[in-house]
Amino acid sequence: MKYKRQSKILELISAFDIYTQDELADRLGRSGFSATQATISRDIKELKLLKIPASNGQYKYATANHEEDKTDVKFFNILNETVTAINTAKNLVVVKTYSGMANAAGAAIDAVNFPEIIGTIAGDDTIFIAFASDENAEAVAQKLGKMIK
Repeated sequence: MKYKRQSKILELISAFDIYTQDELADRLGRSGFSATQATISRDIKELKLLKIPASNGQYKYATANHEEDKTDVKFFNILNETVTAINTAKNLVVVKTYSGMANAAGAAIDAVNFPEIIGTIAGDDTIFIAFASDENAEAVAQKLGKMIK
């Protein structure tokens, strides 16, 4: 039963963005698998599931061995470890990083592929991100802020 349940968990997290153990338990229940929170927690640990940022800024469960998820985790880690501040100035977002880290953080931001971004320029410790509108700048700044907290 454990292997069937764990297989179902893997199937569910690949098909849906699942953010919490409660949501996972609910989806498992609807699929005919009853499991306690402790069981789900053990399954998550045994399956080596990760929490990675979703496009909406929340964190979702993902497998550690999926290449796209590894890439997402790598970029998330770069941003999380290098960014010190995020500010908006009209249609620009200014991202401050530790000295020498702006190029890596800028590449990570580019790799996330925010469709609102027109372009990025990275220096030593500062990244300028250009947007077509002030609203897009604010929205992406908020998403980036959620990713690094």
